[in-house]
Amino acid sequence: MTSNPSKNTFQHSLSKVALSVAALGFSLTVHAEEAPVPDYSLAYHVGVISDYRVRGIAQTSGDPAVQGGIDLTTKSGLYLGTAASNVKWVKAFNGATKGSYELDLYGGYRAQITDTNFSYDVGVITYQYPGNNSGVGGRLPAGTFGNASTVEVYGDLIYKIYTLKYNRSVGNFLGNLNSSGSQYFDLSAAVDLTHGFTLTPHIGHQFIPNQTFPNPSGNSGDYTDLSLTLAKDFGNGLVGTVAATTTNAKRIFYKDTDSKYLGNDAFVVGLSYGF
Repeated sequence: MTSNPSKNTFQHSLSKVALSVAALGFSLTVHAEEAPVPDYSLAYHVGVISDYRVRGIAQTSGDPAVQGGIDLTTKSGLYLGTAASNVKWVKAFNGATKGSYELDLYGGYRAQITDTNFSYDVGVITYQYPGNNSGVGGRLPAGTFGNASTVEVYGDLIYKIYTLKYNRSVGNFLGNLNSSGSQYFDLSAAVDLTHGFTLTPHIGHQFIPNQTFPNPSGNSGDYTDLSLTLAKDFGNGLVGTVAATTTNAKRIFYKDTDSKYLGNDAFVVGLSYGF
């Protein structure tokens, strides 16, 4: 599943420019007029990534992905968006015979709490895998999984460079049976290194209830992931990223139908263009 909308921090900024001119004993101050905030804005992005990871778990079995999306943001703070990517895990992990791409649809509301340093973001996102037949049959017996498409509600608190995020599934999570109410906690920081560089450390923890194989206690799907991402803004909408990611996901649970471990350490590079 693609990255969700909390990565686009909502901020309003007001600026006032004053110019003082002294000549022939006179002092003149000029105040620039503020540009009006548009009622809405549209943003587009396309990109490629060497290894599509979500919460540290491989979505394309370590292969590259092509991605793109559109975001609509209103002056009031309401927003809608969509993003798409190719994936392999629906077939490789859930054993389906159909389901080769992901389509995310999301919407929510962003606003300031006290000032420009403290804001929040709440919304709902659905990860759709059109045509997927996860759980119907294929490389695994029918009934092993459910339909892969998933709905989550989320909430973010953003303070300066720090973001704390919470996601909770409505219904089963990514086809895992009896997994309604799965939760993900995410803490990250965006450290400005100047010259267009941003360093983002991240820690997250995934809870998936009632996953009893092979652990009878039901926590086989729970794990923590860590990542460190360096981004470079080249200007004109072009951004490059390099990231290192690791997890302690249980190998016996997070392996595909060819016994490939999907939570392995990875070094990921990406390039995106926004306009």
